[in-house]
Amino acid sequence: MEWFESWFDTPYYHLLYSNRDYTEAENFITKLTADLQLPPQSKIIDLACGKGRHSVFLNKLGYDVLGLDLSRQSIESDKQYENQTLLFEVHDMRNPIDADPMDAVFNLFTSFGYFDNESDDKKVFQSVYNALKPGGYFVLDYLNEEFVRNTLVPETTITRGNIEFRILKKIEGRHVIKDIRFEADGKPFHFFEKVKLHTLEAIHAYASECGFERIKIWGDYQLNEFKKENSPRCINLFKKK
Repeated sequence: MEWFESWFDTPYYHLLYSNRDYTEAENFITKLTADLQLPPQSKIIDLACGKGRHSVFLNKLGYDVLGLDLSRQSIESDKQYENQTLLFEVHDMRNPIDADPMDAVFNLFTSFGYFDNESDDKKVFQSVYNALKPGGYFVLDYLNEEFVRNTLVPETTITRGNIEFRILKKIEGRHVIKDIRFEADGKPFHFFEKVKLHTLEAIHAYASECGFERIKIWGDYQLNEFKKENSPRCINLFKKK
């Protein structure tokens, strides 16, 4: 089992990241859809949707949304939000997507870069390309490699409820690795996250190989211009040729 298959399916993963700023995320999604000029009823895939909050918000904005995630527990939880224009399914992003042609696919908040094998990375781009209508958009919201290297904090302790998460971070080769240790219910736990530090050039190469054209790169969730030295995010906008 891959690290993300076990870690993402635990309640502790969601507890650790329970402080995420969903107001910022919703403002970002509102600005993003406005910039793309996606009309109401456009069909959007939220790829790696997690607990579904962003899928639900997109649906409230008037879009027809399909939320996909590898975590069976997350999707089971997401099912409570389903309606005629909001559906959730368990899906591995490396596999072909069984759905009607889409207007856009969003992969948000660093939900890419988990795979060791480069061929798996390429499979993601290919599956997204095949799921889109001609002229459809692919938004890949990713970390900025240079910013990560310049701002990495080696050790932190985060308290959530009565659990203390001790987190060690390091860069090893082409990956940033987060080692996570804590005790809960009288038992010690150890998980890790391993995300590939894809360069801007590597991401562009994957996209071009599949037939995408890169339209824009934003550097943060306010959609400001990307600057390699200090932008916290690398938000790529691709268009299917």
